[in-house]
Parts: sequence; C-alpha cells; structure tokens
Amino acid sequence: MSVSSVDSMASLSSDLCYDILRRLDGANLAIAACTCAAFSSISKEERLWEDVCSSMWPSTNRNDVKNLISSVGGLKKFYADCFPLIVNKDVPEFHCNDYYDYPQEWTEADYYGDEDEVENISPSDFVSIVDIRYREKTICSKVVWGIPYANGSSGWFYNCPFRLDLLANSEQEADDVVLSLSDGLPPSWSIDRERKDGKLWHELRDGIRLSWILVNKKTKRAANLSSWSPIGGQRHWPTDNDFLIRFGSILPAKYILPCQVVECILIMKFKVVASDNSLTSLKLTELSMQLGDMEGSHVNGRNSLLVLREALNCPRSKNYSEVLESCQLYSRVQSELKEEKMRYENRLDTMWILGSIAACATFCLYCL
Repeated sequence: MSVSSVDSMASLSSDLCYDILRRLDGANLAIAACTCAAFSSISKEERLWEDVCSSMWPSTNRNDVKNLISSVGGLKKFYADCFPLIVNKDVPEFHCNDYYDYPQEWTEADYYGDEDEVENISPSDFVSIVDIRYREKTICSKVVWGIPYANGSSGWFYNCPFRLDLLANSEQEADDVVLSLSDGLPPSWSIDRERKDGKLWHELRDGIRLSWILVNKKTKRAANLSSWSPIGGQRHWPTDNDFLIRFGSILPAKYILPCQVVECILIMKFKVVASDNSLTSLKLTELSMQLGDMEGSHVNGRNSLLVLREALNCPRSKNYSEVLESCQLYSRVQSELKEEKMRYENRLDTMWILGSIAACATFCLYCL
C-alpha cells in the first residue's frame, strides 16, 4: 500500500489543519503556529485557545471570566501572559549599613506610597482567578472580583498589612474542599505513623499545584503570581494536624519600597480529618496571599496595590528552574541580611555592656 506525500501544507484543508491543532496543548500550539502560514492563521482562532485555557485553568469556563478575558485582549494573549511564570533575578545585595540608612534616605511618601499615585489604583481593578489541582485533577476553582474589605483610601486596608484570604467567607459545606483516597491520597492510619514515614505529606507536596492569576482590568494585563509547584512547606502536628504548603514569586518594588523587591507569599493549608477510622482525608482550611519585604515584614495595602500593578509587567519564563532560582536567590539574600543584622545588633549589645562596665568602674574609682 503506497502513501502519497503531501507537497505542502496548502494541500491540506483548513478543517484538517484545525483538527490537528486542537489536539495540541498551549506550548505546542504556539510552536506549531510558527511553522507555516496555514498553522499561523488558524492558531489565531479563539476556539483553540479556549480549549487550551479551560483544560489548564477551569475557572476560565465561567461566562464572567470569559467576558473579562475578552476585554483584556482575548484568550491567546491571556495564555501568553499567564502560562510563563514570573522570574525576577534583580535582587540587590543589601548590607546592614544600608538598612539603617533607610530612615534618613526615604521620606514618608517613599515608605507609605505617594497619595497621587495610589489614587490611580483601585482595589476593584484586580481580579483573582485561582485553580488548585492534585494529580492532574482539579479540586478547587475560585474567582474573586476586587479585594474584599478594601473600603476607601482612608480605610484601614491601606495602612494595615495586606492579606487576601479566598476562604474567609467560605462557611457553607458546599464550599468545602476535601482530598481523600478517591483522589489518590495514600492511606495513613495514625498520626504517629505519619510522623515516622511522612508518606501522606510527601504525596501531597509532590502532587499539589496552584495557579493564582491576577488580572488588572484597567491596564488589561495579567500574570500568574504562583510558582505552580510548592517552593516550601511544613507539617504542623502540634497544632491542628495541619499541612502548610507555600507557593509564590519574587515581585519588583523599585521606587515603591526601600528593599526594591518583595515576595508574594501564597499559603495553602490542609487539615487532617478522620474518615472511616483512618486519617486519609484532608480539608483545605486556608488559601491566602500576602506580600513580604526583605526584613520579613508584611507590606501594607497601599504599597501592595502598587507592587501588584507593577508585577503584571514582570519578565517571565517557561523554564521552571529559573523560577526556583529566582526564589532561592531572594531567600539567600534575605538570610544574609538577617545574619548581618543579628551580628550588628550583637556588636551594639557588646558595646553597651562594655560601656556600662567602664562607666561603673569609673564611678567606683571616682567614689574611692
């Protein structure tokens, strides 16, 4: 049986080309679009990117989210903005002397944000599109319009530490997110056994994935603030049998904060619950976002809005190792700053002690 060769892509019908492209994922679809004019033309079809986005981010199936994506440039642009992860390797080297010079070099507007600039940003401009997957199965999808409780420029939100908790108002049973054996969790019959082998913890950490897409309706930009895979975590057995998993990215804060970069901290917490006399079910109890500076302090609401707006213009990469390298670089500089600060404070304590001893000795000699 002989097979006739195809002389060119032009000999293929558009329907056949479309059928080929719709079977590809987003990365391969983008590559195929660069191979020939036929694929490039067909790849502009929004239906292709709708399938790609809905398979990766089920939240985009909602009609209100579809309208939002259309208003910011369409599904193809949305995928191009949100599939690569944020990479920020411009982490400056700080020293203890630099830290103590901040109060003299930075004015109050530098620390707390310029009022005129903040007035151009509204918490209602931002939309959070969040999807959680475990072992390629979607277990939670949420969309938050605006930032809850951010009531006016004179309210507490602008001066208090920024925190966005997606489960704060989720009190109904229907909103509970539970992982069990049916989702692929390994059996764990007791807390003591889990303390020893940690099988449940390792399976959860290796299998969980988080996508936290932030969209700015005013600037029509979007970005994924999550690291997709966890960058850290720990078990909290002494408290409520919690598994705490940490995601995030490094965001620029140049001309916004003295440290020039901040960490977007995304926390996911699961609690072990009993099921059929075995500890094999986990309930999602926390899903939150905070911004932390180089000293470990949380950024206030006013500066957080400025940072989040600039984060949507960050460099991005499809190489996950670059994302990890960015986070590790930030952690290393942060640790070095803490150690140098502790050494500086120890030197001050030593000087105070020696000064006090010298003062006491001088006073005693004077009395004698």
